[in-house]
Amino acid sequence: MIEKPVRVRFAPSPTGPLHLGGVRTALFNYLFARKNNGTFILRIEDTDQNRFVPGAEEYILEALSWCGLQADEDVNRGGPHAPYRQSERSEIYRSYVQVLVERGHAYYAFDTPEELNVLRDKYQKEGGDQFQYNVKTRNQLRNSLTLSAVEVNRKIDLGEPYVIRIFIPENQELVFNDLIRGEVCVHTDNLDDKVLFKSDGLPTYHLANVVDDHLMEISHVIRGEEWLPSAPMHLLLYRFFGWEGSMPLFAHLPLILKPDGHGKLSKRDGDRLGFPVFPLKWTDPSTGDVSRGYREDGYLPEAFINMLALLGWNPGTEQELLTLEELIRIFSLERIHKAGSKFDPDKAKWFNHQYLSALPVESMAVMLVQLAVDSWQLAVGSEHNPITPSPHHLITDIDYAQRVVALIKDRITLIPDLLTNAHLFYFPPVSYDMQAKEKMWKAESPQIVSAFLTEARQLESWTSETIHQLVQDFTSRTSVKMGQLMMPLRLLIVGSNQGPGMMEIAGVIGKEDCLFRISVGLDRLFMPEYK
Repeated sequence: MIEKPVRVRFAPSPTGPLHLGGVRTALFNYLFARKNNGTFILRIEDTDQNRFVPGAEEYILEALSWCGLQADEDVNRGGPHAPYRQSERSEIYRSYVQVLVERGHAYYAFDTPEELNVLRDKYQKEGGDQFQYNVKTRNQLRNSLTLSAVEVNRKIDLGEPYVIRIFIPENQELVFNDLIRGEVCVHTDNLDDKVLFKSDGLPTYHLANVVDDHLMEISHVIRGEEWLPSAPMHLLLYRFFGWEGSMPLFAHLPLILKPDGHGKLSKRDGDRLGFPVFPLKWTDPSTGDVSRGYREDGYLPEAFINMLALLGWNPGTEQELLTLEELIRIFSLERIHKAGSKFDPDKAKWFNHQYLSALPVESMAVMLVQLAVDSWQLAVGSEHNPITPSPHHLITDIDYAQRVVALIKDRITLIPDLLTNAHLFYFPPVSYDMQAKEKMWKAESPQIVSAFLTEARQLESWTSETIHQLVQDFTSRTSVKMGQLMMPLRLLIVGSNQGPGMMEIAGVIGKEDCLFRISVGLDRLFMPEYK
């Protein structure tokens, strides 16, 4: 094959949200293009108008943008082979399908869907093979192979609905090389005469993608394994058009499997096991059903992309954390596996934890401030909103947020975990974990805490270090064990037995808030509902 510039395309159909398997296909195309100084094209294949879903195209574009996979040519940026939306290229396909008809490689078929359904039912009832429109049946059906040219023209002139089918040659071996799977061989007698042009005047995927790949000078077709059975027919189309010499190389990617390894990963698996399978949240326009997205669940796009890259591909080393730039540098089709790859939702969280933990404290603090502002706005006016010594002045304090993040960043797996873990630094407890109370609050606790509170009020310099020294002095003088003091204090200040070290918590939230929480907590824990 003649060497030519690398040009690859990702060609999704706007029939719903983009599955993470689709994002991986886009990613591998993107990496291959960037690695080889090539061009990455996004083409919208919207010829199936019956399955078109409003908003799906916009979703695809937004999802790829969030992932950082910017196309060089697409429906918005344009390019030398515009338009990049197939519904706008129908006249191009019409002219090419006529070439096939004229050369005897395609034919008109007038069989109605009802007639074909009758045949399918008949074959099923007779217990034979499933009905196929192929070399064995086409000469018994209503098409331009069995009708005279006069009758065919009359039907077309009268506006009778028809489709155009490919004429699969009889008794031939089709052989092509797949860059991942090696040599693939298929006998033409096992293929059916697929529809190339539909009665609605639009092409099927088979015709449109071959014509577009040729006109857009695609060098490599990197797509999902589900398209492997169609590849032999696409090979025939290249041959029929006389384009076999410039035909792209094929690479069919392995499936992404369910976590148990049995079958292709689907939305139902995510719903059942509690993880998203779409990059962004999706609201079904017809039902209103909402599906979770990785972005909204709190994943960083860098972590999402890193995780996807290692599903079915490996870098040849033990390194797992790879930036997009590193992936581009080391990516190769040769390291893509043939077998499917199990999706591990826990591993996805692990990747996100690694990336979040590596962020600068300043960056995480910005995230936390936004989460805290949103949470505060929801809390204001709530009957459960506690009266506090004005914590609202801290909500937008980026320096305060940085001090908080420094204590909790290693606990964060998803972005919302920031507020979950930081909530105690912004809001006093409005209730107390009763299981923790049973474990942490003893008969002597009120007396011990009250005595400590009296001394704590006198502490002038309030830092983690000075609080630690005060605690040590207090327990030494009173013979109170450390746990007898610190466990009740944690319950009063935090509301549970969770969180970082108590000295660090007390040092960050400050003297006023800390003493307030202890005082209010002492009163509350003597209320009837807490006894």
